[in-house]
Amino acid sequence: MDHEKLITVMRKLALEAGDLILAVYNAPDFEVKSKSDASPVTEADEAADRHISAGLRAAFPEVTLITEEQADSHALTAQTFLIVDPLDGTKEFIQRRGDFTVNIAYVENGVPVRGVVYAPAQKRLFYTLADGTAVEETGALALDQQGPLVVLKVSQPDNAALMVVASKSHRDAATDDYIGRYVVKDMRSAGSSLKFCLVATGEADIYPRLGRTMEWDTAAGDAVLRGAGGQVVRFDDHKPLAYGKSGWDNPFFIAYAPGVTLK
Repeated sequence: MDHEKLITVMRKLALEAGDLILAVYNAPDFEVKSKSDASPVTEADEAADRHISAGLRAAFPEVTLITEEQADSHALTAQTFLIVDPLDGTKEFIQRRGDFTVNIAYVENGVPVRGVVYAPAQKRLFYTLADGTAVEETGALALDQQGPLVVLKVSQPDNAALMVVASKSHRDAATDDYIGRYVVKDMRSAGSSLKFCLVATGEADIYPRLGRTMEWDTAAGDAVLRGAGGQVVRFDDHKPLAYGKSGWDNPFFIAYAPGVTLK
């Protein structure tokens, strides 16, 4: 894989998809449909998916593509692949909260090594460079010109005063019970894969997820966090979260800065 080309293509497609999403988001109204699993989907999800998929297939025709909105792709198996969630945080989108993202990732031998997370309503763009370093791009976020880059590095946590981030739409008693094992200085809620990025920037120390997620929900954020020196491990045995699993669903997991003493 040509990682320079990969990041250029993923960044551009994420920004373009963000424009498509915002066109729907800023409209007076939009239709919300239900998928077979009862989860919501909008025309923004579908438009972004079409655009990203077409761009990735044109640029990397030899690489397996998995995307949330194309059920046929869920039957595929691979250890090295591109994986897309064109609009992560659809519930936040529908409620017109800005915590939704475009997620595009490249997984190699079960490890998410490159990824882009773009929050179009917040104008925050996170991604890995060709060498795997995680950055946040600032400025105008122009399609044809890369703006200033801030290199991301996870925090050096104080285990006596941890910053915790948790899901905004999927918070439950089990998560609260687990967070209660730690000494928490402050806690914030966020939607979509932004939670990984908040750990990557050092704005949070730990993000536990005791609920169902799919690989397309996590791969891009996972890549960004790893590129910032963070880790994502299974909740049950603290082994690294692996990708390319049958059915594409994840176990419970913990994303964190390595200085956190896991409970």
